[in-house]
Amino acid sequence: MLTISLVLLVEHTTGSYGKAGAAAAVTGVAMALCAPRAGRLADRHGQSAVLVPGVALHAVSVCTLVPLALAHAPTWALLTAAVPAGATVPQIGPMVRSRWAVALSDPAGGASPLLQTAAAFESVTDECTFVVGPILATAMCTGIHPAAGLIAEALLTLAGGWLFAAQRRTAPAPHSRTAGGGRHRASALSIPGVRALVAAFVGIGAVFGGMQVSVTAISQEAGHPGLNGLVYGTFAAGNMLAGVAYGALSWRRSPRRRLLTAYGALTLACVPLWAAQSLPLVSGLVLVVGLCIAPALITGYTLVEALVPGAARTEAFTWLTGAVALGQAAAVTAAGLLADGVGANAAFCVPLTGTAVAFAMITMLREHLVPQLSPVPAAGVIGHRPAVTVD
Repeated sequence: MLTISLVLLVEHTTGSYGKAGAAAAVTGVAMALCAPRAGRLADRHGQSAVLVPGVALHAVSVCTLVPLALAHAPTWALLTAAVPAGATVPQIGPMVRSRWAVALSDPAGGASPLLQTAAAFESVTDECTFVVGPILATAMCTGIHPAAGLIAEALLTLAGGWLFAAQRRTAPAPHSRTAGGGRHRASALSIPGVRALVAAFVGIGAVFGGMQVSVTAISQEAGHPGLNGLVYGTFAAGNMLAGVAYGALSWRRSPRRRLLTAYGALTLACVPLWAAQSLPLVSGLVLVVGLCIAPALITGYTLVEALVPGAARTEAFTWLTGAVALGQAAAVTAAGLLADGVGANAAFCVPLTGTAVAFAMITMLREHLVPQLSPVPAAGVIGHRPAVTVD
């Protein structure tokens, strides 16, 4: 809800998608820069210690943006206020995935065959919020008040964050020291496979950011701004459906091969977007793009468990979350400028460019995606049987 609510509010008060995209981009960059640090602190001191004050700061920061935008504050003031709003976004998604890795850990040191299913389940629940969030935010911003979406985001994050922090039984134990007794350990980003996944997730972020601005702009051009959330929800619904199917299947290909295949399909799915001229056609195309997102996301998150030791796992997940935010920030800026200067259809070139560049990078870095720790068996919900891995 944060990005799309901010885009709708700033566009309403300034009349510019460029300024709206810039404000959303600042929140994304701030999140991308601060998320890994938050993840590292959570690994070291415990999730609740980071989450409880973090969601309170986020709510205050977001609510500070509202009067500034409504008072037509200068652009620099909006961008300045957007920094803490993005920097304090709570990293609940990575924390949940870290909890799954602990809950499904094998006492003998191996990886649970249910881990891929858990990753798929998390992707589905994430995408449920991507279906509901934009629709709810758009309805509130257009039907109640332009600032209603941001206020609701702040309140929901505060309540949900504190409720999640209260679930201490499932939280991973803090790792304040390394196994050798030292106080410092290397960052998860020092692992080559994590850097390759970061490149992949920047491209995925470009799809999310480019879609948000492009769909908003093309809905406005078509004279149906209220359908923005519904069209974007179609994209997220495709992602959610693909997540259900992906988690239910037993895969015989290695995670690396699956990631490269899914990412290639995602890049191809983005090709025809710029030529779509009607909302029904756009809805159909973004549905196809959404179907290609989930396999890449799920496989990337599954690889983290195999590539990264437990003491750095939350940080690794936040690097991926931050990479999505960074790609999203760059995409909303570029798409906003293209929508203002050329038109809504031109903004759809941003997801294509982002995925194409990222696909080329992960293809070059594919050798780093071979797990150096215990590999994660690929198994699905049906039968819970391990599958033979073929690279």
